[in-house]
Amino acid sequence: MKSFIETIKNIYKIEDLRNRITYTLGILLIYRLGSYVVLPGVDPSQLEALQRQTSEGILGLLNMFSGGAFANASIFALGIMPYISASIVVQLLTIAVPYFQRMQREGESGRRKMNQITRYLTVLILVVQAPTYLANLHAQLPESAFVLKGVFFQVSSVIILTSGTMFVMWLGERITDKGIGNGISLIIMIGIIARMPFALFAEFISRLDGAGGLVAFLMEIVILFMVFMGTILLVQGTRRIPVQYAKRIVGNKQYGGVRQYIPLKVNAAGVMPIIFAQALMFIPMMFINYASADSIRGFAAAFTNPYGFWYNLLMAIMIILFTYFYTAITINPTQMAEDMKKNGGFIPGVKPGRKTVEFLDTIMSRITLPGSIFLALVAIMPTFAALVGVNGQFAQFYGGTSLLILVGVILDTLQQVESHLLMRHYDGLMKTGRIKGRTGSAAAI
Repeated sequence: MKSFIETIKNIYKIEDLRNRITYTLGILLIYRLGSYVVLPGVDPSQLEALQRQTSEGILGLLNMFSGGAFANASIFALGIMPYISASIVVQLLTIAVPYFQRMQREGESGRRKMNQITRYLTVLILVVQAPTYLANLHAQLPESAFVLKGVFFQVSSVIILTSGTMFVMWLGERITDKGIGNGISLIIMIGIIARMPFALFAEFISRLDGAGGLVAFLMEIVILFMVFMGTILLVQGTRRIPVQYAKRIVGNKQYGGVRQYIPLKVNAAGVMPIIFAQALMFIPMMFINYASADSIRGFAAAFTNPYGFWYNLLMAIMIILFTYFYTAITINPTQMAEDMKKNGGFIPGVKPGRKTVEFLDTIMSRITLPGSIFLALVAIMPTFAALVGVNGQFAQFYGGTSLLILVGVILDTLQQVESHLLMRHYDGLMKTGRIKGRTGSAAAI
């Protein structure tokens, strides 16, 4: 406790860090207040049906990522997910389209162009999603809930919803530039944290009224803590692989010499594959869920149930594929081999050049498979929690996208705080070693 208080004092002593934290908290407060500002023309006292619809299922996930703004019919109802979807499309284009590949190689100027394209694509997605959100409002709420009606309400609401998401994007960029941590990541995280008390209370009430009582609830909290600690290990991953283990991976058991390491991780992609897969699952599911219940049959029903077999199977497959995809675009064996050669480094028993590239590529391909499978299992873990009777809202925190994002963003932010402390010769946040966040682009959600 004394060490914790001392760390808080050290943070307060560093003016730049203190100002960044205060600025970040202020921006997040603005975002949270905006999530309660209801669309003009909608009666906020008649949103019960919408809140019941978003209590669980795929729309429950959307509501969680927006911090409850979706169920509040807020000006921020569409959240930041349209921007995430646009970012995914642009990153996929860098693999298939030569124009985007050239921009990626242009450095800072190319990055600015790609960011601009991402913003334009976000607006395009919003123009499509906003009318579907309004259609859902009309389907769920009574006619008396709409003070304004007709074309004026539709057009003005589309403009407000689009502007709301763009404003949230701007808030995230301000945090990244002038605050602490990655802005978009923190906005997603604060939305998830905002839903946690409601989910916890709902599970507490359901256990008191149902089987198990308080003992079952306490057991769930203990299991959640264990899952939380396991998720920390998954997000941090291993930072380097001993050469002798790497040789065993590729089938070469001969090794001699001092202990050396290769800077590769079992989970190089972080939580990005889950973000990618979840964002893509949201797009078709949102349109399908806006239809009436009677029209959802067969194929559509199988892929709109987040606790169903086919939904989770598709989700797991997409996570595994995206893990390989994101690992491929973040780790370049050719570049690693060239850097190793320039700096006079080498892997014992492996020739520099093409042989080293093949060696690194083989290791990366083989260690990515167990990492991707484990990531997929963590992502679908809420389904297993729901099957054993955990409330649907609370089940989302047993692994899944929410917990992985929560852990990853917290570690990244604490790592930045620790860097400020160590740079000014203060003790870090942990005595046992430095905090490990997600490095590189994987840190940016």
